[in-house]
Amino acid sequence: MKNTSCIILGLLLFFYNSSFGQKADTTDKKKEKIKEGWSFGAIPVVAFEQDIGWKFGGVVNFYDYGDGTIYPDYRHSLYFEYSYTTKGSGIAQFMYDSEYLIPNLRVSAEASYLTERALDFYGFNGYEANYDMRFEDDEEADSIYLSRAYYRQERKLLRLRVDFQGRFFSDKFRWLTGFTHYNIKTDTIDLDRLNKGKTEEKKLPPVHGGLYGQYAYNWEIIAEDQIKGGSNTLLKMGLVYDTRDNEPNPMRGMWTEVLFHWATGFIGNGDYSFSKIGITHRQYFTLIHDRLSFVYRIGYQAKLSGTIPYYMLPFFLNGGNSIDRDALGGAKNLRGIRRNRIVGEDYLFGNLEFRWKFIKTVIWNQNIYLALNTFSDLGMVTGKYEIDKSGVPDEYLFMFPDAKEKPHFSYGFGLHIALNQNFIVATNFGFAADERDGKTALYINLNWLF
Repeated sequence: MKNTSCIILGLLLFFYNSSFGQKADTTDKKKEKIKEGWSFGAIPVVAFEQDIGWKFGGVVNFYDYGDGTIYPDYRHSLYFEYSYTTKGSGIAQFMYDSEYLIPNLRVSAEASYLTERALDFYGFNGYEANYDMRFEDDEEADSIYLSRAYYRQERKLLRLRVDFQGRFFSDKFRWLTGFTHYNIKTDTIDLDRLNKGKTEEKKLPPVHGGLYGQYAYNWEIIAEDQIKGGSNTLLKMGLVYDTRDNEPNPMRGMWTEVLFHWATGFIGNGDYSFSKIGITHRQYFTLIHDRLSFVYRIGYQAKLSGTIPYYMLPFFLNGGNSIDRDALGGAKNLRGIRRNRIVGEDYLFGNLEFRWKFIKTVIWNQNIYLALNTFSDLGMVTGKYEIDKSGVPDEYLFMFPDAKEKPHFSYGFGLHIALNQNFIVATNFGFAADERDGKTALYINLNWLF
């Protein structure tokens, strides 16, 4: 598939530090400044993709460092993101995090509305779902090429979340509880909207809803009452063990959490009640003081009971100040592998990464560091989402190969630019080890992976 894509990113276009209580600093300019009061980092974004159109928007994150005694920790963090494409995709997101709003409690909240006109959809159970890049490559022969939007669906997601964390016997142990409400609307892609304004040779050919349309309407793999999405509210409870020396980019320590999630029928889930467990362990090792570190993450998530509707499968459920992510594949877990390529009821994944801060300096009274990273990611479905293939015509059974699921691998490298340790612009370039997962991908977003 050939996409004309460019990202013009004003990396840290402007830095600001308020003068509220700011003191004069006469220390060596090469030494890190202790930040006080409010500061923020901002990124304007302009991008273009052939089928999504022009994207305009930006991200800004405000931090309150108080009198500076807790720096690089902050008293309050307020994150705003807004973007919109000319074809109707968009992000409107607000996140808040603080240990000071309520005494002895950490409060993390989110309100997001995400509109995606061309969300990846490859089926279920990893390699048991066929992905053939030629179907979406418009440079292939007409007998093979179907559409650039064949592996796409439409989704509108409203997510509201509030989590609380408190001390559990010691500062290292915390209990966590909260809830997340999802309102999800899904459908086949709006081909007319995506083709509006295109020349005939650039238009997407009709694919009768693409793969999602076949799953939903032709083969009846997706239950009729799930085709358009639904509403689910998840309650969560768990324990967190955290010894990190610095949250945005730890050099030592560990961060482990065990969370239980319940979706119950009496709070908007209809006939779909289920429970899940999620276990994530992250550990950080210093190789060269304040310069080079080795880090890894292992995550496991599994269904414990009930029926999970298909539209709730492509999420890795988190807690606290970590938002719920896509299923395996993409910017936040398996870099280089197609987003949502690996979807099932249970799955396991891991990340290995070296991080090297090769420049640390002070510019315009702001603490800046640049860091390179190299990584290897892997993941696989460990518990299948059961599907009924009785409605699939024989000529389409090749879309469900008799392939044993095994780890999906990717690897790559990246560059990170950090402002005052907390606002971090992350660029990662990933390679999929198997063409059944994709080829390469470039990601520009915020923060280290974990």
